[in-house]
Amino acid sequence: MDNFRIEQDALGEVRVPAKKLWGAQTQRALQNFVIGREKMPPEMVEAYALLKKACAHANAALGQLDAETARLIEKACDVILSGDLFENFPLPVWISGSGTQFNMNVNEVISNLCCRFSGTALGSKTPVHPNDHANRSQSSNDTFPSAMHIAAALTATRRLIPAVTDLRDSLAAKAHTWSEIVRIGRTHLQDATPLTLGQEFSGFSALLDDNLDRINDALKGVFRLALGGTAVGTGVNAPKNFGETATMELAALTQHPFVTAPNTFAAQGSHDALVHLSGVLRTLAGSLKKIADDIRLEACGPRAGLGELSLPENEPGSSIMPGKVNPTQTEVLTMIAMQVSANDVAVGLGGAGGHLQMNAQKPLIIHNLLQSMILLADGCVSFRKNLVEGMQPNPQKIAKNVERSLMLVTALVPVLGYDKAAQIAHHAAAHDLSLREAALALGLVSAEDFDKWVDARKMIGPA
Repeated sequence: MDNFRIEQDALGEVRVPAKKLWGAQTQRALQNFVIGREKMPPEMVEAYALLKKACAHANAALGQLDAETARLIEKACDVILSGDLFENFPLPVWISGSGTQFNMNVNEVISNLCCRFSGTALGSKTPVHPNDHANRSQSSNDTFPSAMHIAAALTATRRLIPAVTDLRDSLAAKAHTWSEIVRIGRTHLQDATPLTLGQEFSGFSALLDDNLDRINDALKGVFRLALGGTAVGTGVNAPKNFGETATMELAALTQHPFVTAPNTFAAQGSHDALVHLSGVLRTLAGSLKKIADDIRLEACGPRAGLGELSLPENEPGSSIMPGKVNPTQTEVLTMIAMQVSANDVAVGLGGAGGHLQMNAQKPLIIHNLLQSMILLADGCVSFRKNLVEGMQPNPQKIAKNVERSLMLVTALVPVLGYDKAAQIAHHAAAHDLSLREAALALGLVSAEDFDKWVDARKMIGPA
């Protein structure tokens, strides 16, 4: 018994580990939801601590808590925000769809921290009660979705956007450096007309530019919080202007433009803003997969493939084939893209799972959304550091492929017409000739005119 203390909730007594800061409701959840290995994300712990601090401030400002009680709650939230108490938030993702147990986990930790500050026994709920004080003017139904939005916004702005921006900039730098390297283009995985390596990489950079715009646009909806709606969106048991007052404090604490949702019934009954953000993440995942796949194709070889790009040799690639080096960073990024696409399916299903005044799929949604953002952010950092920055072109292979490409014949279409140009290309392919040799053999153009008209460098832009 020395290892436990007895706490009480509305259902009776519960044995709680003596040194842990959670209480009876958290302990019941640990016993009733022994499901999976996925823990509630640490980003939700931070988001809830910020939210509870703002709520304590608002309750004091609106006469719902005395100054000392509010001060203790805010002090407890600061301790949680220090990041040293994460082991006191042990709940799995797979709990009640409203997140009630996690809300109470936070309330109980705040209450017991205040007990420590005041020298009272853990579990005494004195001087701060987890429901009456830490949860004052609130419900799980408005705080959990608000914490979801806070966690999503902070993760996007702190981790995802900087990581995508840095990768975008690295690709743009390659585009500038390689602006004069003419290579053969490919469509349908077949030879096409020339472009520069820089032009190709400018396209990669522009893809990420567009995705950054989409993320920032999607965040506009994420900055709108359900806070103040309490149980069903009406704000019952909360004072007038509580949501607005608490949200203003959150905006000041985070330096992000959080506002109260214009309609709390919509904000609590569905989670469309997060579903939309997840869809944007899926689009980003598709762009990253395209970039990784293209680089992997152009680096394939080194001797029996395209071999136009040389990738950094990060680690041995085979346990049986000596000297083999694989494009592992491209493989990781494409796997991340696939996982993010799968996560979006789960978020979309969760978003469509609301009934009446509440969506009861909240933990599912935020678990998958945060995992997607963290995977994408870490994947972009790894891809940039371990591949893009050390990647180099293979000028000899690029030049050889340009020289042997049959699609340079496109330059002859304006002067010979499509049919004669096609005749030259087919003759060259059938007899393993260069275009120049085929054109001269057919007598369709002089050597001087061929050299004047067929110049890969002149084909990288409008005539």
